[in-house]
Amino acid sequence: MKSSGTSFLERFLSNTKRERCFNIGSAVPFLLTCFFVASIFSFFLLYSPNPLSLIPDQPILLPPHKQHQRDSTDQLASPKPNFEQKRCDLFKGKWVRAPRESSYYTNWSCSSIPESKNCFKQGREDRDFLNWKWKPDACELQSFNPKTFLHIVRGKKWAFIGDSVARNHMDSFVCLLSQEETPVEIYKDSEDRYRKWHFPKSDFTVMSIWSRFLIVGEERTVNGSGINIFDMYIDKVDPDWANVVPDLDYAVISGGHWFFRAMYLHEADNVIGCVFCQQPNVTDYSIDFALRMAFRGVFNFLNNCQNCKKKTLVFARTFASAHFEGGVWNTGGYCNKTGPMSEAEVDWTSFEWKLRNVQMEEYERGTRQGDNRYEVVDVTRAMMMRPDGHPGEHWGNKWMRGYNDCTHWCMPGPVDFWSELLLALLLQRHPSSDS
Repeated sequence: MKSSGTSFLERFLSNTKRERCFNIGSAVPFLLTCFFVASIFSFFLLYSPNPLSLIPDQPILLPPHKQHQRDSTDQLASPKPNFEQKRCDLFKGKWVRAPRESSYYTNWSCSSIPESKNCFKQGREDRDFLNWKWKPDACELQSFNPKTFLHIVRGKKWAFIGDSVARNHMDSFVCLLSQEETPVEIYKDSEDRYRKWHFPKSDFTVMSIWSRFLIVGEERTVNGSGINIFDMYIDKVDPDWANVVPDLDYAVISGGHWFFRAMYLHEADNVIGCVFCQQPNVTDYSIDFALRMAFRGVFNFLNNCQNCKKKTLVFARTFASAHFEGGVWNTGGYCNKTGPMSEAEVDWTSFEWKLRNVQMEEYERGTRQGDNRYEVVDVTRAMMMRPDGHPGEHWGNKWMRGYNDCTHWCMPGPVDFWSELLLALLLQRHPSSDS
């Protein structure tokens, strides 16, 4: 018996010779016949238009003038669309020194920067923290191109859904796009939680929808005032955003910072546990469990939202950690670094990284349907390296003077890179829009 390692070509030749030559009666006819068979097979190998097709896994090189035709055919015949193919991991990399793009906005060129994020206007003097660019390990992340972005989203509706950090992202996003087209603010509530902008030339609408927990969370009140204890309903998503999503083309959903509070978790009107409560006969869960249940509720809603499935592309942004040192908001916490940290300096056992992992697990769990209407924007690794990007003591909420903001992000600042990721993900779905 032949070895299992025998090649297809060797087996083909051996079988052909044996079948055609075994019963030849004399040596001369035997040799002549075998020579004839071998000659015919050699002729086939030399002049076949694709002789290597007999040998598996061999590349076929086409002339340059036909390569483009082959590439186009492969794309059409591919069982998966372009954005499903193996892609560079945009989220694993490092910050490298690079001058900030001159086409990006400044604190003077964008008039819509909130006072609390306008760090230079509030007195921040160091500007070197702007001169860093995120570099993925295996590829390049292109700079944000507002013209390309507006071309892709022409006539569409886009929302940032989440807490005040989600609104921070929207503010940065609007400033980046405003360098190409001037937006018109068409709505703003009194607490600056809900905002809506319209780019008239592109007929593109951007809004922020404030949702502390993404699920229903009701603050308990005593004598008419909140006491910072919340009843969380893990089987009910916040209708403020759920009622809007079916009308959206794109949504960026995020959360996490409000979960560091005392919470009672309800399901089907029953208390199933709590966070920071330490009550008898009530299971005391950690923060990451509550965040997990919230994200699970989000994906359960989206996966069962028939109208959403028709068109809405959902981006799930991971947790962007704060960088308080020596305390927090009201206990003397500060953040005064002026440059990024290396990967070796970051504590990857921290609770922030655990929250990110919970979100990624729920993203994977919730998107297994494979209908290609989800993307993840994993900013946690990059932002854990940027303790220098917060307003710190340079922020504009006068009633909070004396406190440092080490949660939100200066504008301009590292938060602008989040929109570079959005553009990269969109270009993977719309490669012809790259300019």
